Amino acid sequence: MAETFKLRVNGRDCEVQAEPATPLLYILRNDLKLKGTRFGCGEAQCGACNVLLDGNAVPSCDTPLWSVPGHEVTTIEGIGGESGLHPLQQAFIDEQAIQCGYCIDGIIISAVALLRRERDPSNTQIAAALDRNLCRCGTHVRILRAIRAAARAMRASPKT
Repeated sequence: MAETFKLRVNGRDCEVQAEPATPLLYILRNDLKLKGTRFGCGEAQCGACNVLLDGNAVPSCDTPLWSVPGHEVTTIEGIGGESGLHPLQQAFIDEQAIQCGYCIDGIIISAVALLRRERDPSNTQIAAALDRNLCRCGTHVRILRAIRAAARAMRASPKT
């Protein structure tokens, strides 16, 4: 039976009606029309559906709606803001780290979570943070370069 859930998504309060076990991904895409979060494998194995839940990257395809109220959800649409692109988004553009684009939103979400925890991540830390993100396009070197560039930019700017 459908229930009403109060959520906080990208800094805004919203209400949705759905079954408690509905994956957060479906709510984001279908009810809230936030299409940046992608359906990939549906089994929490590819990272295309990653969102930030209280700052931690989680697969939204495997996150039941009942577990979300009381937590802050941030999708790719909530990264950056009216003042401009997030340094990671800009670095991905600058480094031409996007090919088909399907996986990139989830990768950026994972990288945002990493850079919030670690301002100067090692290559090993970056690889570990992206371990659950699959990309078949072959831009891995550019993705790593973009994350390192964003980390440098964020360290140089006290407001990020």
